[in-house]
Amino acid sequence: MTNRLRFTDSHCHLDFDALSHELPSLLEQCQQAHIHKIVIPSIGPRNWHKALTLAQKHSSKQLTLHPCLGIHPWFLNDLTADSLDNLAHLIKLNRNEIAAIGEAGIDRVIDNEQQNLAQQIEIFDFQLALAKAYSLPIIVHHRRSHQDIVAMLRQKQLTNGGIIHAFSGSYQQACQYIDLGFKLGIGGTITYPRAEKTLKAIKRVPLTSLVLETDAPAMPLYGFQGQDNSPLQLINVFQALTNIRLESSTEIAHALEENVKSVLPNISF
Repeated sequence: MTNRLRFTDSHCHLDFDALSHELPSLLEQCQQAHIHKIVIPSIGPRNWHKALTLAQKHSSKQLTLHPCLGIHPWFLNDLTADSLDNLAHLIKLNRNEIAAIGEAGIDRVIDNEQQNLAQQIEIFDFQLALAKAYSLPIIVHHRRSHQDIVAMLRQKQLTNGGIIHAFSGSYQQACQYIDLGFKLGIGGTITYPRAEKTLKAIKRVPLTSLVLETDAPAMPLYGFQGQDNSPLQLINVFQALTNIRLESSTEIAHALEENVKSVLPNISF
């Protein structure tokens, strides 16, 4: 069924050691699986240049890699006094090469002794301002922070929206993000039978609001718990989505690619 279709992984940490140590072989397997584009969000200063370099070194006609630059809320302790200035400078230099800003967001599950919520909000706000200034989309990380994020997105009124990474909320929450110009990143969550709320939401939202992702090497699919995730699992995420939706697999696949094209305009198809 998937032989004549093509797929984009909109969120995959190819720069992490679990994936990058055998990258040429992995990318060859992705090509064989008809995965032709992979978006690489960064988590902070230590991997900005690696994400940029991977995309330059390993992209081919068959499979292109697309880096993003951002600061993940889990890694704020890695920042130095000049990290924000450096991020702004790199985004300015690479504005036409990066797919988006991110991974950025707010995570209320983190131990706040380590990661202060006020600091998370400040860093996220800074990245939203960069997204607006450079008319770039943003890839948003969230955990128990829906209300915080929606309020900030409404205030900023971004021109290019972005992707809500690893969406796992209700239909009502999904509609709030969609109304703000965002796509929903759909990954391994929909393979878990217990994710009833999210499954119901993904069944109801417009097909035009969805993009596929793996978050590899994190977020393993149901049945693969305890193993490193892989971008190759994107095909299984797609199959799970076709089991939820009423449209044909071909219609879904084509729509997903159009959705990536519309939300990440720096990616050429």
